[in-house]
Amino acid sequence: MAVDAATSTHARHAAGRLADFTADARVLTLTAMSIGVGAVSAVVAYLLVWLIGVITNLAFYHRLSSAFVSPSDNRLGAWEILVPVAGGLAIGLMARYGSERIRGHGIPEAMEAILIGRSRIEPKVAVLKPISSAVSIGTGGPFGAEGPIIMTGGAFGSIFAQCFALTAAERKTLLVAGAAAGMSAIFAAPVSAVLLAVELLLFEWKPRSFIPVATASAVAALLRGPLLGPGPVFPLAPHAPLPWQGLVAGAGVGVIAGLASGALTGLVYGFEDLFKRLPIHWMWWPAIGGLLIGVGGLWHPRALGVGYDTIRLLLQGRLGGQALLGLLITKALIWALSLGSGTSGGVLAPLLIVGGALGALEAHWIPFGAPGVWALISMGAVMGGTMRSPFTAIVFLVELTHDVNLLTGLLIASVASDAVTVLLLKRSILTEKVARRGHHVVREYTISPIERVFVHEVMDPAPVTVPAEMAVGALVSRLGRHDPSLGRHQAWPIVDSSGRLVGIITRGDLLAAAEQDEAEEKSVLEAGTASPVVAYPDELLADAIARMVRRQIGRLPVVSRDAPHRLVGYLGRTDIIEAWQRHLEEEHVREQGAFPLRGTLLRAGLRRFLPRRRTRALGRLVLRRGARWRRSRLARTDDARPDGGRRRPPSGRHLPPRRERRR
Repeated sequence: MAVDAATSTHARHAAGRLADFTADARVLTLTAMSIGVGAVSAVVAYLLVWLIGVITNLAFYHRLSSAFVSPSDNRLGAWEILVPVAGGLAIGLMARYGSERIRGHGIPEAMEAILIGRSRIEPKVAVLKPISSAVSIGTGGPFGAEGPIIMTGGAFGSIFAQCFALTAAERKTLLVAGAAAGMSAIFAAPVSAVLLAVELLLFEWKPRSFIPVATASAVAALLRGPLLGPGPVFPLAPHAPLPWQGLVAGAGVGVIAGLASGALTGLVYGFEDLFKRLPIHWMWWPAIGGLLIGVGGLWHPRALGVGYDTIRLLLQGRLGGQALLGLLITKALIWALSLGSGTSGGVLAPLLIVGGALGALEAHWIPFGAPGVWALISMGAVMGGTMRSPFTAIVFLVELTHDVNLLTGLLIASVASDAVTVLLLKRSILTEKVARRGHHVVREYTISPIERVFVHEVMDPAPVTVPAEMAVGALVSRLGRHDPSLGRHQAWPIVDSSGRLVGIITRGDLLAAAEQDEAEEKSVLEAGTASPVVAYPDELLADAIARMVRRQIGRLPVVSRDAPHRLVGYLGRTDIIEAWQRHLEEEHVREQGAFPLRGTLLRAGLRRFLPRRRTRALGRLVLRRGARWRRSRLARTDDARPDGGRRRPPSGRHLPPRRERRR
């Protein structure tokens, strides 16, 4: 009863101090800063689109215009091959003599800056990344503008944050705010931009970061109207909701999209490995990739450039036949190859084209739903599976088209695709790049056990104490006799004659005192630490650990908050490990349920619904059939062996035939 009363008291104290979130008024400062970051990112997005249009018109149509046009209608003929080569050469030069960080599709570089670089991005990256991406896309590169604008917007957010006295976590918030704002401005998709930030870049779910990021995304979406025009980017007339058969077909589309996502990821990094084997400097790789882009563009011109017009045709169901197959193969190959060469460009638009072409092809075998329906669903599934961001993909396609009726089909297909890639691939197309640079990215967000465990749940409630007047020699003598009560901990609280906590002494303190003269006559209070750092039973274990880390100590006496000198427990490293042990047990220890998983699941189910005699008979029948199949398989294998079927056991000695062993 006393333990229950103490626990109830601790719970009341904790309820009055703790909250669901740790945000404070500092979030208002970051939100105000994020408004400026969102506005700047929207302007940068406009400049990037303008620059892509200028370079496309100059390179393919030899005219000075900023109109956003597709390079597929050019009249250059075979000379078209040289345009991507020139663009790749320019990117290689900028990467070698400017910054190597401009290589790639932007999102892995932003993730690396957040995880490794303390959210600091160099100013030259903010300048060179959009220029190199505009050159790559404008000269026919099969990329999207979203990856570069995410990196560029993030770079401007980081540079802005570096002008103020902010923590690394606050710089990360503004970096991600710039990245989300850039994506929001390009696609008029503010909600999915915030989801992308949460699923890929923030590595946390806290109001201190979510509110500023959402604010920046909303500001950029507001400015998109006067800068780039209102959304949606690909408006569609709402389709009829899918029947239950269509939802089942959506699951199949998702599985195929997951397999395609794995193939695309393998293609990108397979080509990257091939380029690394070339005996030339990586500066020349984008030019080689540009040559192959030009060849692919001759075969299928719609594979060149961003391809927003192609996405629109796929969603409208106006592409079919051999054009779909050619688009799917060409776009996938030249995109994976050029991205593997280290050029600069994004991944979202190519994934939409590949997924849309795949879905439109699958529509020929699905008896309900227009081709545009399955193109849209497959777009979301391929994007969600390849990037492993299913929620972003679902909302992104809805914001692009405003077709809410297909939301359930998108959910099923995207989750199915994500499940396939999670089970088949160790890393996504984004985290693989970071892993190849020697860093590991964990995409699973869980609540740490130390964030939900109180100190009183893991502390030692009856620690061994030593009196303040005890001599050091006496304590050393007890340790020398291997006193079991002292051997449990590495330190001991010191109490006075009335039991009040006055200090703590560690084994290290004893060793230091032993090296001094007259050490045995010195009291433990003189050798130890008076007024020690303490913990409270009603505080979270995470707060106590943070105090230990800041003070560089390995244990804390636990005292009552109402009576600071009344010792109620002891918190050491072993107690902290116990909290993690509980977490591991919750994750890995299976408990007995109504349907135990021992043996085969089939046997467990049959025992529930069939009499025991029939279950045993059916089990024997299955075993006999399996044994007969194995014997026939061994016989076929032995007939093909040159030694006449005589098998040698692992030990090296010959065993008699099966019949002789039975006798």
